[in-house]
Amino acid sequence: MSVTLQNCRVSILVKALPQRSANHGETVCCAGVTAHGEFKRLFPIRFRHLSDGAAFKRWDWVDFKFRPPTSDRRAESCHVMEDSITVNGSMSPKDRAPFLSPLVSASIKEAEAAGRSLALIRPRNTRFFYKAKKPDEIEQERRLYAEAARQGSFFDEQLKALEPSPYDFRFKFEDGTGPHDCANGDWEAHAMFFNGRRREGSEQAALDWMSKTFNEEYPRKGMLFCVGNMAKRHHTWQLLGVLRVDDTGLTSLF
Repeated sequence: MSVTLQNCRVSILVKALPQRSANHGETVCCAGVTAHGEFKRLFPIRFRHLSDGAAFKRWDWVDFKFRPPTSDRRAESCHVMEDSITVNGSMSPKDRAPFLSPLVSASIKEAEAAGRSLALIRPRNTRFFYKAKKPDEIEQERRLYAEAARQGSFFDEQLKALEPSPYDFRFKFEDGTGPHDCANGDWEAHAMFFNGRRREGSEQAALDWMSKTFNEEYPRKGMLFCVGNMAKRHHTWQLLGVLRVDDTGLTSLF
């Protein structure tokens, strides 16, 4: 039976770290929000296989076709048709805070109680920190990245395996119902480390720069956390991404 595809446009909020998919190889789960304030989860996105015209970044407005997923009951989830993805502009910096602030939930529990699986929260008393991974953890991740890069169709360009970050990046923070300690699954945070290490010339200098950014600059200027639950464990929520967005003082309309 054929499935009618639906059209959607979102501004991208998050690109998670690549994961190995049994059916699709290296994939990236992404999250965005429509012009009407509806959160959408986009998968399976084989991001490094996308053409130049389809490769998107945070804040880009992305059009795509999708069908409801067969194995994911979360309302926001969209099984995206990869060849339908196009990028059409981006959300301007001046529009981000006015647009997103009314969508912010007071807490993860509030979002869960409302039946959502994706949400934005404005964290309080945040502390960014990092922990060195054990050598066997890094080697395991390296092996999984290599397997994911090799897995693809005959027509796919061969990917170079990603190098895992030697650190876990985490945040301790509070929302409206209490404290949390979450790993940061945002691909941009890990890319930030590698870019900083290349620019600064040392791992410690890169880590110091990240600490200053997330512990001083972002809290002073305003930031949002994008959070989401797991498909098979709906009560387990993860930190998907960190967004630099001014605090307008507005609260959720929902």
